Amino acid sequence: MASKLPIQASPHASQLATLTTDLDRLAPRIDINADQIQILDGPKDFYETLKNKIRGAKRRIYLSTLYVGKTEKELISTIRDALAHNGPEFQVSVLTDALRGTREVPDPSCASLLASLAAEYPNRVEIRMYHTPNLTGLRKALIPKRINEGWGLQHIKLYGFDNEVILSGANLSNDYFTNRQDRYHVFSSKRVTDYFARIHHSICSVSFLVKPANDPVAFTLEWPSSNQAPNPLHAPEQYIEATTSLLHPLVQPSSSPYPPTTSTSLYPLLSHSPTINTELSIFTTLLSRPITSYTFTAGYFNPHPAISTSLLSASSPPTSAPGTIVTASPSANGFLGSKGISGMLPAAYTHLSLLFLRAARGKPIQLREWQRGVVGRPNGWTYHAKGLWVTLPDEKNVGPNATLIGSSNYTARSYGLDLEVGALVVARDEELMGRWRREEEMLVGPSRRVGEEDLVGKERRADWKTRVAMWIVRAVGGAL
Repeated sequence: MASKLPIQASPHASQLATLTTDLDRLAPRIDINADQIQILDGPKDFYETLKNKIRGAKRRIYLSTLYVGKTEKELISTIRDALAHNGPEFQVSVLTDALRGTREVPDPSCASLLASLAAEYPNRVEIRMYHTPNLTGLRKALIPKRINEGWGLQHIKLYGFDNEVILSGANLSNDYFTNRQDRYHVFSSKRVTDYFARIHHSICSVSFLVKPANDPVAFTLEWPSSNQAPNPLHAPEQYIEATTSLLHPLVQPSSSPYPPTTSTSLYPLLSHSPTINTELSIFTTLLSRPITSYTFTAGYFNPHPAISTSLLSASSPPTSAPGTIVTASPSANGFLGSKGISGMLPAAYTHLSLLFLRAARGKPIQLREWQRGVVGRPNGWTYHAKGLWVTLPDEKNVGPNATLIGSSNYTARSYGLDLEVGALVVARDEELMGRWRREEEMLVGPSRRVGEEDLVGKERRADWKTRVAMWIVRAVGGAL
């Protein structure tokens, strides 16, 4: 009787197992099912899903965002209705950035809008604003409000409702609900939602508390004695130390990881400059192995040097993986037509794209610019999507096996100044892989390939003023 041959794992399964083993050394892992992930297509889907999740919440809502648009009265009304229809155990927590959220002061602002909600429900609504420890004293006094966010922000985008959470790069304002393209993953998992809630509330505990005042557009920023760190404006170094101690345990990988129990695994990622950065190591690890292809997208193309190196290396021998990079064309850049230094940013990003293309000569990399109309004109869209899709060698070629999604723009500022949260999701589920391929193709679709010759013309070339402005921002400690 012939002996049975041992069952051998497929090369595809073996590569996924090796990848998981490597990732388990870098970040905590949460196993979920593929059908617990919903991928939304665009801003209208995002806004309707956001409102529906708020209406359906029975226990909690937590929202982490750069800012809430000062005119988003419908969104605030939706939250108010949820508060009215639920009992006192229903809690709402909102975290935004102090610089971006108070930019319009003394006129109506994000802060005054949210303060009005806290005034109505003082025991059930908490509004917090994170302030970077990198902008204090004389520097804070001298740098204009329009560009002071270049010194660090609360940039996280987490939208949690009971046992569901949306990870995205989108903020909560009208353009992100109508004509600004981003990415949006909905995770229907209590473990995932609870994990990101711990991140959210930890950062709230080291942020200013927004308190309403008598005037409808007035508010105060208070530093409660119960906060877990000293005021960043008074003791920035001690603030960083205390905040690091608070957040570091949340991103530690398991000391004894077990094999994945489901078809899909999520690795939460956090960047808290200058002490914590799990995303950058995950990114470089993902692209350092044999892969079939990758697609990388960032609305603002100014990748961190380690990101650029990883993209170029993945498309070099021995792997030589084809790479597609999608970024906003100047006509889809949200800074197009802005006043002052901000208006120079589209040309600055063109200059950085040109430098990257020169470094990519001879490699199978294509740079594509996304455009739908012209920003500021009828039917004009902006592009704000960011992420990475990676396909491992697989004879079926169903779609990407992994994607990175979250708030990061993958820039030096993201990893050197801002607070960012994201996730790497790895899948063996072919249906989910197919949905990732559809998402990837949907974002690549409205783009066109550009070469060096397209970026050196007079209408695209960065002039000397733009280059000097880029140098000045970096010289005084900021970043694009």
